[in-house]
Amino acid sequence: MASWSAPSPSVVYFEGRTSYPCGYCKNSFGSRAHGMWAHSMTVQDYQDLIDRGWRRSGKYVYKPVMNQTCCPQYTIRCHPLQFQPSKSHKKVLKKMLKFLAKGEISKGNCEDEPMDSTMEDAVDGDFALMNKLDIKCDLKTLSSDLKGSIESEEKEKEKTLKKEESKELIHPQAIEEKLASGEPSQSIKVHIGPKPGKGADLSKPPCRKAKEMRKERKRLKLMQQNSAGAFEGFQAQGQPVCLLPKAKSNQPKSLEDLIFESLPENSSHKLEVRLVPASFEDPEFNSSFNQSFSLYTKYQVAIHQEAPVLCEKSEFTRFLCNSPLEAERPANGPECGYGSFHQQYWLDGRIIAVGVIDILPYCVSSVYLYYDPDYSFLSLGVYSALREIAFTRQLHEKASQLSYYYMGFYIHSCPKMRYKGQYKPSDLLCPETYVWVPIEQCLPSLDNSKYCRFNQDPQAEDEGRSKELDRLRVFHRRSAMSYGVYKNHQEDPSEEATVLEYANLIGQKCSERMLLFRD
Repeated sequence: MASWSAPSPSVVYFEGRTSYPCGYCKNSFGSRAHGMWAHSMTVQDYQDLIDRGWRRSGKYVYKPVMNQTCCPQYTIRCHPLQFQPSKSHKKVLKKMLKFLAKGEISKGNCEDEPMDSTMEDAVDGDFALMNKLDIKCDLKTLSSDLKGSIESEEKEKEKTLKKEESKELIHPQAIEEKLASGEPSQSIKVHIGPKPGKGADLSKPPCRKAKEMRKERKRLKLMQQNSAGAFEGFQAQGQPVCLLPKAKSNQPKSLEDLIFESLPENSSHKLEVRLVPASFEDPEFNSSFNQSFSLYTKYQVAIHQEAPVLCEKSEFTRFLCNSPLEAERPANGPECGYGSFHQQYWLDGRIIAVGVIDILPYCVSSVYLYYDPDYSFLSLGVYSALREIAFTRQLHEKASQLSYYYMGFYIHSCPKMRYKGQYKPSDLLCPETYVWVPIEQCLPSLDNSKYCRFNQDPQAEDEGRSKELDRLRVFHRRSAMSYGVYKNHQEDPSEEATVLEYANLIGQKCSERMLLFRD
């Protein structure tokens, strides 16, 4: 690598497509990707890059060659604002709460609840809530007429039956005489039609079915347990009590309710999540570095069977601490600002897990997670993902445009990597037109073929592709210039093919902002 003082932002693009061993299907040279080394990059540049299928590992940014690689990797994003935890997600959160509150450790193997479970959770029904009211009323607020009519229904029915037997028919001629005399119509008691005992008395209120009356009494009984406030509000709106809505008394708990449920004062454990900038200039990051590195080594050896001698600080730093992203703190952004962070999970004063994340203009992007294998029973992979979704929702309150959670790559051809599809609703990125498509629409195609174009419009093209190559920015001989100016001084005619490939991969927007190093 040439030694030079790179401007900001700048990248070195590696021409061609690199082949390397696949970590999913174990193909020796089946994985293929484009790559570039990013010395520095704005958060907006990286946001635009991941929206074109790129991903970073430290400062190395790569993009799988989707139609050639053995295991196509599709960028996946979740919609946190519409996210509802599934039954298995709730189980993980409750397991954590029980452990914190009482020190309970779930029985059995932690792998009984893997992240890659393919089971779908049934939608919770409302049938158990149908007989409960959340509207609180008081019997005293009921009008005497309404109360009396409900309580005397059965008595009225009995009286009606008795009176029907004793009523005499009024001849139509008598009715005409009454009307002709000018007597008020209300005083005319008419009983025509069926003989006594064989029909309803039209001078009485219609009889109600016993089933309806039982329902009405039950509703009245429930109202006795309620307060007057809500009822008076409905009365003011002119709504009869029998039409009061039956609201749910035990609404499903939100993700935040499940995560931040209050614990007893004498809890067995204390969990704290700290957000620390991934920068050696940050005192908190520096003070926790050694502990974080030791946890990483323990994780790599136990989970990925990596030799301890290979887990060096330099490799850990290159992989998970160094980042090309320039930290930004705009006034309309989140309080923590944008950039790369470590989300540290402290249990009783020591780190048990670290989630490496990037906070970008439109999303929180998950980079990597490592944790203490001794706490595998807590399903920390699932738990941290749910915490990051909740964290995205929290950031959205300050920065409204930040509303997505990027989970890295979805690999349908590798069954163990399908778990990311459980965080719904979510989208997959079309590898040809770079539009987002709901994952449900993509799965049937992926079942038939590893590589798919998700955009169903055959005429659709990549709208963000490079259209004006001369406007691409390059860094040459310590100077920044447009490619239109640069190409007048270069002598290698084949270089334009490399620059064009790079431009099409990163798109027109990034090509005009980022500096491509040319030596």
